[in-house]
Amino acid sequence: MSNETQILKLNSITESLNSGAMLKAKLILNGLHPAEIARLLESSPTRQRRLIWEMLDHKNDGEVLLEVGDEVRNNLMESMDEKSLLAATAGLEVDDLADLLDELPETVVKQALEGMDYQYRTRLEGVMNYDEDTAGGLMNTDTITIRPDVTLDVVLKYLRLRQEIPKNTDNIIVVDRYNHYLGTLLVTNLLCAEPENTVAESMNINYISIKSDALASDVVNIFEDRDLVSAPVVDKNNILLGRITIDDVVDVIREESESAVLNMAGLTDEEDIFAPILPSARRRAIWLGVNLITALIASGVISLFQDTIERVVALAVLMPIVASMGGVAGSQTLTLVIRGIALGNISSANSKSLLIKEIAVGFLNSLLWASVIGILSSYWFDNYLIGVVIGIAMVANLGFAALSGVLIPIALKKIGVDPALGGGVILTTITDVIGFASFLTLGTIFLL
Repeated sequence: MSNETQILKLNSITESLNSGAMLKAKLILNGLHPAEIARLLESSPTRQRRLIWEMLDHKNDGEVLLEVGDEVRNNLMESMDEKSLLAATAGLEVDDLADLLDELPETVVKQALEGMDYQYRTRLEGVMNYDEDTAGGLMNTDTITIRPDVTLDVVLKYLRLRQEIPKNTDNIIVVDRYNHYLGTLLVTNLLCAEPENTVAESMNINYISIKSDALASDVVNIFEDRDLVSAPVVDKNNILLGRITIDDVVDVIREESESAVLNMAGLTDEEDIFAPILPSARRRAIWLGVNLITALIASGVISLFQDTIERVVALAVLMPIVASMGGVAGSQTLTLVIRGIALGNISSANSKSLLIKEIAVGFLNSLLWASVIGILSSYWFDNYLIGVVIGIAMVANLGFAALSGVLIPIALKKIGVDPALGGGVILTTITDVIGFASFLTLGTIFLL
């Protein structure tokens, strides 16, 4: 659903609720896809959200709860009794149920497990043994497997007997009698090749498999690079465990992109935009406090040159330019490096080359804009020394900004901290301190 369509539907439902046309609102709501319902819930203030939730027929509660963010999900689940929560687990795919069970009360989890048949419970336990950010945590165990020695005609008859196949099945996985992964048989090959051909003659033995402990970000890269719809997941002994499908990968991509943007502002990707005022203020206050500390550090540097600023007022006028240019230049490099790390394009093997390249770019840009602001400042204050001071300071600050933009995210990644979460604050502090210190020091030397 596009953003415009979502807004139109939300406005239509809101108008119906406000006018008392509850039946119309209910018909609109229950005709939506679970993902559309989830977006409407996240886009609604708390009171309206509860009303919308109560108007649903609840046949797709589980799918809706999986689509909303953690904070919204927890709020909705607080309004549900154990019977409703248990009903929400029914009909979910194994990988989706594994995600939802972590959020449910222990008594509901126990009842859900007791109501499962042995095969389904075994498959669920297999998925839950893996971290959610790994291939094993993303996979679904609902797979179709065949042996290599049977003919394609036999495979077709087998599929007809099944009457249905799992969603996003673009190939059928080939295994031996011990469930070792051998390759895949494309559905197009199955339909187009001669029926008397064997699976071994028609299958692709080079089709990639993914290790169960592979990180979710690596899975995304594999799917992107190879344009996959699905991929088998195997353990260290090459035994087939399940498969990952493109819908799960899209969810990971969306979560990673949202997380990267929000983390740079000190927010979490699961925060409810209509969360209560006090909890929201408390979470943001922590981040604002961190920024206040960094601002005080920069102010402390400025205070060391108070006498210089009082005697040469022009320095106070030009100071923000040096810090601002350094901040922008550093942010450009920082964003580029964080993206490279997320995509797996940056490693210890190429980080030195990247550092040299970014310093060179920063140096060239600093020469260009230092010349521009130096000439303008000289004419503005009728003092060529002021132009020299700000020019040299800008070269120094943009150079340090480029250096910091590369080294900060790499260092944070090595110590296990998300570069997007703390990189911006650290970079801003460095560019402010270096910019102010270099500019005011040079001003003291040349102008007093």
